Amino acid sequence: MKTVLRLLYLLAIVVLFSSHELFLKSDSHFLEPNTSGLLYLFNGTFDTSENEITRDRIVKAKILGPGYQFEPSDTDYYGEENITYLKYTTGASGTYVAGISTLPRILEMNAADFNEYLEHEGLEGTIADRKQAGITNNGAKERYSKHVKALLQVGENTSIDFMKPLGYPIEFVPLNNPFEITLGDRVAFKLLRNGKPLANHTVHYSTSVPGQDAHENENSVKSNANGMVSILPTSKGKWYVATIHMEKKEGDAVDYESNWATLTFEIK
Repeated sequence: MKTVLRLLYLLAIVVLFSSHELFLKSDSHFLEPNTSGLLYLFNGTFDTSENEITRDRIVKAKILGPGYQFEPSDTDYYGEENITYLKYTTGASGTYVAGISTLPRILEMNAADFNEYLEHEGLEGTIADRKQAGITNNGAKERYSKHVKALLQVGENTSIDFMKPLGYPIEFVPLNNPFEITLGDRVAFKLLRNGKPLANHTVHYSTSVPGQDAHENENSVKSNANGMVSILPTSKGKWYVATIHMEKKEGDAVDYESNWATLTFEIK
């Protein structure tokens, strides 16, 4: 019975924290030039969206490609079955980057849930600070916002447009093209916080496996002193990298502010 209860507790924790994540995806990240495309926001896990992101929360949305820049209007979005969709049309052949940022929301947790959340996400700095301050048994109020990106390969020709930063508070900027690699090659990224490298920071990565939640198979790695991190995709399909940056707030309506980043791409 204790084992069953423990498993149910762990499942509840996974659902609680993974439901906080946001991903920008496409049915296929390989597209044809000058054709209609559809991106969608999964607000929940990498495999299941639990609710829509309403248009009033979306800011700084853009898609960049060779000689191409698209900034959506309200009419380019629609919601359906807990998913927010973005309509667009591709341009010339090349490697594109798409991104969406959200306005902040506030979440309040009790001490047990907040501590488990920090452990789950590898936020060692915040854990250490709470222990030093003697507030481990305190709950917390957190202001969070999400900044998500996806890479798209349009046509046969690649380009360096996918390496352009989008200016989000936190973001992954690829250093090599995942659409050019083969299995066994690494994909490298630079993690930026306010445009500067974020060193020694935990990054999660995973892929969808039929019949399993991608979060169950997450691996973790830390960025180096220059904010660089690399992962080794082990299978074809859609992959993501994800991280959270959290900082203590003083004299604010919240105890902490966090910025979440994910980037999605596909290995063919």
